Amino acid sequence: MTRRSVSSRRSHEPRRSGGVSQFTARLLWIFIFLIIAAVLIWVFRAEINDFFLNVFAAIGWGIIFVAGFILMVLILTLRRNLSSFFYYWNIWLGIFVFVFAIWGILGLLRYTQAALTPNGLGGSFGAALVANPAPGAGGTGIGILCLFAYIILGFLFVMPRQTWNAVKGFFGGIWSLFTAKQAPRPPVQPTGLPQQQYQTTSTTPVVNRQEYPPAEIEERKYTPEKPSPIITAPFKPSRDIHQVAEDVWKKYGKSGKLVEIDGWRLPPIDILDTSPEFQFSEEDNLQRAQLIENTLSSYGVDAKVVQINAGPTVTQFGVEPGWDIKYREVRDRDRDGKIQVRREEISKTRVKVERINSLSNDLALALAAPTIRIEAPVPGKSYIGVEVPNTTSDMVSLRGVVETGAYQKLVAKSKMALALGKGAGGESIAADLTKMPHLLIAGATGSGKTVCLNTIVCALLLNNTPNEVRFILIDPKRVELTQYNSIPHLATPVIVDTDKALNALRWLCQEMDKRYKQMAGAGARNIEGYNKDKRGEEKMPYMVLVVDELADLMMAGYDEVETNLCRLAQLARATGIHLVVATQRPSVDVVTGLIKANFPTRISFAVTSAVDSRTILDGAGAEKLLGRGDMLYMPTEAAKPKRIQGCFLSDTEIERLVYFWGGQRQQEPDKLRMETLIATAPVGTIGGHPRDPLLEQAKALANEYSEVSTSFLQRKLHIGYPRAARLKEQLDAVLEEEGIEPGSAKPEDPNDNIM
Repeated sequence: MTRRSVSSRRSHEPRRSGGVSQFTARLLWIFIFLIIAAVLIWVFRAEINDFFLNVFAAIGWGIIFVAGFILMVLILTLRRNLSSFFYYWNIWLGIFVFVFAIWGILGLLRYTQAALTPNGLGGSFGAALVANPAPGAGGTGIGILCLFAYIILGFLFVMPRQTWNAVKGFFGGIWSLFTAKQAPRPPVQPTGLPQQQYQTTSTTPVVNRQEYPPAEIEERKYTPEKPSPIITAPFKPSRDIHQVAEDVWKKYGKSGKLVEIDGWRLPPIDILDTSPEFQFSEEDNLQRAQLIENTLSSYGVDAKVVQINAGPTVTQFGVEPGWDIKYREVRDRDRDGKIQVRREEISKTRVKVERINSLSNDLALALAAPTIRIEAPVPGKSYIGVEVPNTTSDMVSLRGVVETGAYQKLVAKSKMALALGKGAGGESIAADLTKMPHLLIAGATGSGKTVCLNTIVCALLLNNTPNEVRFILIDPKRVELTQYNSIPHLATPVIVDTDKALNALRWLCQEMDKRYKQMAGAGARNIEGYNKDKRGEEKMPYMVLVVDELADLMMAGYDEVETNLCRLAQLARATGIHLVVATQRPSVDVVTGLIKANFPTRISFAVTSAVDSRTILDGAGAEKLLGRGDMLYMPTEAAKPKRIQGCFLSDTEIERLVYFWGGQRQQEPDKLRMETLIATAPVGTIGGHPRDPLLEQAKALANEYSEVSTSFLQRKLHIGYPRAARLKEQLDAVLEEEGIEPGSAKPEDPNDNIM
């Protein structure tokens, strides 16, 4: 109704004449403005001429640079792209320095014949840039030096890393020429003479290999037709471990800077290797960020990359969702009666996170990446994290994380600090084992699970003496953790037998009950309160149980392993007993719901399917990991897992650390008497199955009652039906061997007669 009334009202108005409309046209006013400007220029031509002469005298032909700068600012202002001055400030500064260099070259050209440039082609400003060189006075040399300084400074701004590396390499090469020493020539064995001395070369900087005894040297014969001046002796795997430990102790243990606690010296940080950090290209990341924005825009998603976090393995691009704006077309008539269409905004809403999540495969295709993980949203941030794998991965060393401030602050608070690795943004990640308090690790073969276990053990060995931490290492594979057999921190040698592993779990439960009684007698609530006034061997040490493969233990004794692990996980925190359990098969029959409920802190490496990822992390994501230490870490207090590149620890570093502790000539602390329980515990098999620990109780029930059935054992011993059935078979076999009738002349259980 409103539009019709307006149009009808306009139809009754008198139409304007053509002369008035031509007078009010925009082109007419532009023509009038040009005429006025031309008249003013003609009237004040003398003053304008003097002004330009003064400008040319001051800046010379540099006026071209000034005009170009003004034009560039106008173009960027019209395009609303002035933010490039802040994002690429170093490149703009480099361009300005290069312009000053060209301006200085013009200042060196002292042509004063032209009336426009009485002070040279560069004007007085160009001459000032090169220190006002006077012709024939030797000032040209100073000007050339200034030009070289401008050029070098421009390259430093435009390409800072490449220029710095080139300058450092140039001066480093000059310095090496003065500091290089002539290497001594190796002794040459004369041809035809028996070789009685061999030179042993080694690339390991820690272990000095022992020379062969004369008896072994005489047995080795070499043909005289092919004499060799230097013969490299092969490595002897049968080398005495005590001698190697002494060599490591001589290099690292004799320093006066080592920290000594209760007569034990802690290993120095130099015992670990350093790894060079890889420099990522900023231009490549900016190009990929632009590609992400273009790809999302092509699918109708308005988004912008607001942050780039370059990590060792992946780079996280912070994508901020834009606005989904809806418009409608509105038709109006102008004063001339012409219909104009304009767009009017109806609604404005944020782009949904699900729309960006659904485009993960399209982003991987556009970026040519094997897989892309989207964290939506990043905890504590107002953007979505798109994690793109780097073209080249950077190795994270244990020393690189230990030397960071985040780890050192944690060590000052707790001796049970663990160095896990570096996050997707390159930040170091450290955790406290006492706050976890237990850790569940899962991952496929070759994903980095065993390296993570070695990192945890070595991180504790760096900061704790045998009086503070004791280890129980269970290694059913027999090759992963056996290298720690010589450290004094072990409560018992590394357990490789499944029966002994089950006995160790039983002993640990008994040790937990014993510690609770000790703390109750001392009036302490936890192990920290108990050790507050203790020194040396009086302290109650922390106990760390490390299991390399949980699936093997679950197959040996499903019910007992699950019961003991859950009991320890529920009650052992206050007594200082912590569990680190790893498995490569995170299925529901290995990582049961009861175990998951008692292990809130979990680490998942690369797994084969999303089902395994949901089993260990209660969510998908681990199936998209890259392997080789790439993991998802889910602490107790976090709602979402955090992506981390785990630390790499070589076998050489582990050997040095083990030999360092083995080289300290001290009386080892007393073992915790776990061997006695392991030796006296019932072992063996009955009918091809392991002997059940509850068999003695079942025999007592058989002697007490006349009829012992499977359901009776299930009810009396509080076990499941499958275990009760196996126990009934073993009980019948044992009673048959001993010739004992079950419950002869004994009263029957009245509950069994109830129908």
